[in-house]
Amino acid sequence: MTSSAVKLIPLKNLSLKPAKLLSRDSNTKLIKTAKNKPIVLAGLSLMPTPVLCPSSKNAECFEPCLKNSGLAAVYKSVNESRQRKSDYYLQDQEAFLTQLRRELFNLEKYARKHDKKAVVRLNVLSDVAWETHNIPQEFPNIFMYDYTKRADRLGKTPANYKLMFSYSAAPKYKTQVDIALKTNTPITVVFKNGLPSAFLGREVIDGDKSDLDNLKALGKIVGLRAKGNLAKQSLSPFIIDSLEANSISIAA
Repeated sequence: MTSSAVKLIPLKNLSLKPAKLLSRDSNTKLIKTAKNKPIVLAGLSLMPTPVLCPSSKNAECFEPCLKNSGLAAVYKSVNESRQRKSDYYLQDQEAFLTQLRRELFNLEKYARKHDKKAVVRLNVLSDVAWETHNIPQEFPNIFMYDYTKRADRLGKTPANYKLMFSYSAAPKYKTQVDIALKTNTPITVVFKNGLPSAFLGREVIDGDKSDLDNLKALGKIVGLRAKGNLAKQSLSPFIIDSLEANSISIAA
């Protein structure tokens, strides 16, 4: 598959805005995370853009992003749906946030009715600082979590909103990595050719099992296996070859 196999789909007609923003059954990782747990887990999948992923250029992660993997590589409708949500957020943010709040309220109500905990990952593919919209602050009974490439967010989110930092070896991204390494925030690294036992002087755990378990891996590397042919073949510094992991140092 080439990088042009899946393209951004410019649907700018907001009359096509999505009926639903949150989904509970469209992401394999979310399904695995929620399995056999007393939680109701939902995710928001926006189509990534340089605006919604402001560190993607420096981290050189836009092309090998998960937007090109899974069902999105097979069905055009997957990225069409993501694009509609992104257009909605970018073009009518007030209406988007109003709808998001309504869906979060309903999710919390549903979870409580079934004696479960509501959990939400708002950045399945994006990197929006939702705390600046007061979303986690307004829903303190919903546990929220995300991956981020914005080190300035670490340690600054509300108690019910936890973050993991996403690594890249790109030179222009080094400042972000240096900041993250000074914290005990779990650092996620995408590897190909398996997972190493250690990276950057930290233990590597298998991060493909459960996001909620990954959040507990303080001071550790959360190893994620590259997904999709494009990512596995990529030479992007966002994806680390485990066979060469020992050659990358903290000072690199």
